[in-house]
Amino acid sequence: MESQINILMVEGSFEDQIIEMAQYIDTRKGTSPNEGLALEVEKLVEEEKREEALEKIVAVSGVLSSSPEREFIPAYNLLIHLVRSSPDFHKYLATLLENLSSPPQTSPANGPALAISVLSTLYNVLPVNSHERYPIYRGTLKVVAANGLYDLLSPQLPKVDKWVQEWGSSVEEIRELYITIAGIAEEGNDPEQFYNFLTKALQTFPESEAASAHARELAVRLVKAAINMPSRLDFDELSSYPAIVALQSSDPELFQLFEVFSGGQLEDYIEFNDEHEGWVDENGIDHETVYRKIRLLTLTSLAATCPDRSLAYNIISRRLHVPEEDVELWVIDVIRAGLVEGKLSQLNQTFLIHRANSRNFGPAEWEEVASRLDVWKDSLRSILEVIKAGREQAKIQEVRDHKQIESQLSAVAS
Repeated sequence: MESQINILMVEGSFEDQIIEMAQYIDTRKGTSPNEGLALEVEKLVEEEKREEALEKIVAVSGVLSSSPEREFIPAYNLLIHLVRSSPDFHKYLATLLENLSSPPQTSPANGPALAISVLSTLYNVLPVNSHERYPIYRGTLKVVAANGLYDLLSPQLPKVDKWVQEWGSSVEEIRELYITIAGIAEEGNDPEQFYNFLTKALQTFPESEAASAHARELAVRLVKAAINMPSRLDFDELSSYPAIVALQSSDPELFQLFEVFSGGQLEDYIEFNDEHEGWVDENGIDHETVYRKIRLLTLTSLAATCPDRSLAYNIISRRLHVPEEDVELWVIDVIRAGLVEGKLSQLNQTFLIHRANSRNFGPAEWEEVASRLDVWKDSLRSILEVIKAGREQAKIQEVRDHKQIESQLSAVAS
């Protein structure tokens, strides 16, 4: 979308260009030159009423959608050049965006790409910090969404945060843009970007609006997405969002399920389903996906809380409700997910844990960190004492060796 070039090269004076534009529009409308738009525009130009002439051109510019494919972009380039020369550019922008929201009728196959190309030109002739870039980008998203062109949008997404700051967009504008992008990403089967932009949209709500209907709607979508996404295994950050905490009052069942995945285990999920029979299916939760996920999270919790860093196969089997012969497969899956590190001991039928993620980092986890730091401090202190003792012993031995050498030299000399 963005280009470093914001110069549109169109030859001729404004007067010649606007008359040429009017003549082209007459051609597209099939109007006689003796009674068409060109005659009106030429008269206004002679009277030096440039803005009135431009208003008439823009008002009927929708006819450009009937242009042949090879003429569509040049015609719009000329129109954009004329509009850009006006001090009231923003006055004409809405009409241009409305025209371009529907691809040209004469090019069913390439029409969406042609519309996006013109929108890109319109976007890039403006200064980087122009607020008018915001509605143009929204117009581009409209064309992308209507024609399933997510692949064209995807490479731009890392730049969106920078762009909205450059445009000076309001919080509400940024929120709506993020929601729009999230919806397009969802339709484009990109769950990560859907989740990413939905999260950003929810973060735009201040705590005072956390319980609003709009915030609740986004929070519900985000929590369900987090639960349903196979790759989303960390729920700790979401727990800090006021809008999600507010679901405890507005959507208690969903919040209860969220708590199961943020810190609960398989038994908690089974209990939730028993208490709220049918709720999971009725609310679009993929039972098969989340059942696998809660098993991985349960195994993570077991590893993180294991005091001797060794988990027996039979314990894993019992807590995950799987046969013992499947335990190693589940351990491999949780290692691949990056939740745990360790190695399997088939001889001893145990999983030896090297590291395990903490699913919630609260007071208990800080106490665990403090406890481990104390152990490391004690270990380091012991090591330093051993090193110190070794150095002292080496010095003593060096003195002894020196005295022994001196004694031997004295004996030889005598």
